[in-house]
Amino acid sequence: MSQSKPVLPQNDNVAHALAGAGGGILSMALTYPLITLSTRAQVESRRAETAFLAAVQKIVAREGISGLYSGLSSALFGISVTNFVYYYWYEWTRAFFEAAAVKAGRASKKLTTVESILAGAIAGSATVILTNPIWVVNTRMTTRKSEPSSSDGDNETLPGAPAPTKQPTTTMGTLLKLLRTEGPQALFSGVVPALVLVINPILQYTLFEQMKNALEKRKRRITPTTAFLLGALGKLFATSITYPYITVKSQMHVAAKGTEKKEGMVAAMSRVVKEEGYAGLYKGIGPKVTQSVLTAALLFAFKDVLYEQTVRLRSTVAKKALTA
Repeated sequence: MSQSKPVLPQNDNVAHALAGAGGGILSMALTYPLITLSTRAQVESRRAETAFLAAVQKIVAREGISGLYSGLSSALFGISVTNFVYYYWYEWTRAFFEAAAVKAGRASKKLTTVESILAGAIAGSATVILTNPIWVVNTRMTTRKSEPSSSDGDNETLPGAPAPTKQPTTTMGTLLKLLRTEGPQALFSGVVPALVLVINPILQYTLFEQMKNALEKRKRRITPTTAFLLGALGKLFATSITYPYITVKSQMHVAAKGTEKKEGMVAAMSRVVKEEGYAGLYKGIGPKVTQSVLTAALLFAFKDVLYEQTVRLRSTVAKKALTA
């Protein structure tokens, strides 16, 4: 019997990973101000809560338009690494299940719901462990206030965020200060709720894959527009269910050493409910859901196009190499 071939060529995994990273960068850059508004709402005190437009006006008045893009560089780096790792492992796992389906003689090699969930869990867990430090730094940068105003009643530093400074904090500066004052372990703050949040992409991609399979069974072509709509529906469902954990994760990311007692996930959720009611777990959900849905929809639309371009470019380079 001949030796079996690899489940999926490595460069095909890389093509999916590169397309996911590129799509993530483009979609996040377009929706980042909504991330800033949502993250600040998640970690600020109840009395500091403001309406959407008022929050925009306060940030712009205090920090300028650039305030809406605090931490953008670390976020773009983070999303590129996150998506690269996620899509690499997701495609590898999916190919494994597809090969197993063919070997078992199954009529269709399309992933079942359980297989989609397992693929998402494996890819999501690997991604969280590798990229949590990036998102801790990003959350710290996003929640800082760079220009305090004595005339503004809401001029206190957000809980656990770095103290206000006249000059914007750089990504590297935030990282070095974090390591110096709190130690390497601070880079893994909120990793438990982040692992719980692996269920978010599992729900998102499982719903996306099943809706996509249903359309393909009807001989419908999955266009970028179709992928946009399916991605939006999947993310809307996933984020709405998992938002309380997103809130807790953000609060744990900015909980500085010595300023607050370190809490576990359950304790943090209990504290928020006790102090602010169940509504406290959903602070900033408006901009977050809007951003998440738009980002996911744009990601799926961009990813398909970028994947096709990556494969086309790879084929062109391979042909030139053969004819050289």
